[in-house]
Amino acid sequence: MVGAGVLSLPYAMSELGWGPGVAVLVLSWVITLYTMWQMVEMHEMIPGRRFDRYHELGQYTFGEKLGLYIVIPQQLVVEVGANIVYMVTGGKSLQKFHDTVHPDGKNRDGKKLKTTYFIMIFASVQFVLSHLPDFNSIFSVSLTAAVMSLSYSTIAWGASIEKGVQSNVKYSYRTSTTAVKVLDFFSAMGNVAFAYAGHNVVLEIQATIPSTPEKPSKGPMWRGVIVAYIVVALCYFPVALIGYWVFGNEIKDNILMSLDEPRWLIALANMFVVIHVIGSYQVYAMPVFDMIETALVKKLRFKPTGTLRFVARNVYVAFTMFVAITFPFFGELLSFFGGFAFAPTTYFLPCIMWLAIYKPRKFSLSWWSNWVCIIVGLLLMILSPIGGLRQIIIKANNYTFYS
Repeated sequence: MVGAGVLSLPYAMSELGWGPGVAVLVLSWVITLYTMWQMVEMHEMIPGRRFDRYHELGQYTFGEKLGLYIVIPQQLVVEVGANIVYMVTGGKSLQKFHDTVHPDGKNRDGKKLKTTYFIMIFASVQFVLSHLPDFNSIFSVSLTAAVMSLSYSTIAWGASIEKGVQSNVKYSYRTSTTAVKVLDFFSAMGNVAFAYAGHNVVLEIQATIPSTPEKPSKGPMWRGVIVAYIVVALCYFPVALIGYWVFGNEIKDNILMSLDEPRWLIALANMFVVIHVIGSYQVYAMPVFDMIETALVKKLRFKPTGTLRFVARNVYVAFTMFVAITFPFFGELLSFFGGFAFAPTTYFLPCIMWLAIYKPRKFSLSWWSNWVCIIVGLLLMILSPIGGLRQIIIKANNYTFYS
C-alpha cells in the first residue's frame, strides 16, 4: 500500500492548505478503506467461485465483453502510468543519492550529470529484470518493499523534525489568483489519489489465501487490510503534516529533495526509494507484459518465441523510459495519473459494482455511501487531470528537454 506517492503528500498539502488538506487526507483514507472492504467481500460472494482478477469481477458485473472494455483499459493506464512515474522516481532518487554522497560530482566537462542519465541507469536495471520469468517469492518482494517504504517514510518525517520549522516558512497559497488556486487544488487531489493504489491488485493477493466455506479468505484478508491501513496512516499522515509544517509552501514535489541533512541518512532514504521502485516497477509491468504478449500471439498471430518476448518487453521498458526522460515531472505526473487512472479503480468502480450486484435499498445508508463515493471519485477523475496537465504544460514551457 505504501508507495512512492507518499513523498508528494507534503507538496499536496501546500496546494490544499491546512484545513482542506487534512480533510482530503482523512476522507481519502476512509473512502478507499471502504472500497477495499467491498473488493474483499466481492471476491467470493458466489459460493464455490472466486473472482481472482479485477476484470473477472467486471465481467460478472457488466457482462463478458463490456466488463473487459471497462476494466482492462483502466488497469492498463494505471500500470503504464505507475511505470512511467516509477522511472522518474527511480532516476531522480538515484540522482539525489549521487549528489548527496558526492556534492561536487561532475563529468569531464565540469558539468553536473543530467537527470536523463540517471533515469537511463535506472531503466538499464529494468531491461534486465523484465526478462525474468516471474518473482520466485512474492513474500520476499512484498517484505522488501514494506521495509523500504516504512524506512524512507520514517526518515522523511524524522529528518524534517530534526531540521525544524524554517525561519521564513509560509503556509499561504503560492499564488493570489483564485483560478490558479483552484487548479492547484485539483492537482493536489490527484497526488493524494495516487498514494492509494492497492485496489488494483487486491483480488490477486486474496486469491493466494486458502478459502473454505467454514473459513473464507475474506476473514484473514480483511485483517490484513486493517493492519495495512493502520501502517498507511502511520506513514502518510506524519509525512504529509510534518513535511508541510516544516517547509510550508516552499516544499518540493518530493520531500526527500527538500532535505539535505544528515547527509548519510538522506542518501540512505533515497537509495531505499530506488530499491523499492525497482521492485514496484516489475510488479506493475508484469501484467502489461502478459497483455502485450497475449495480444501479439492471439490477435496478430505471432509465434510465442523467446525473441518475441525479448523484443516486446524491451520495447515497453524503452517506451516508459522515453516518456520519463521527456517529462521527468514527479509531482505533476502523480496528479495527472492519480486522477485519470487511479481514481476510477480505487474510489468509485467498486461502488458501482456493489450497487449493480447487491442492489441495496434506495436511500439506505449503503445506497447513500456508495453514491457519495461515486460522485467524489468522478469529480476526482475529471478535475485532477486538468490541474495535473496544466502543471505539466507549465513545467514543459520552462524546461529544456533532455537536460
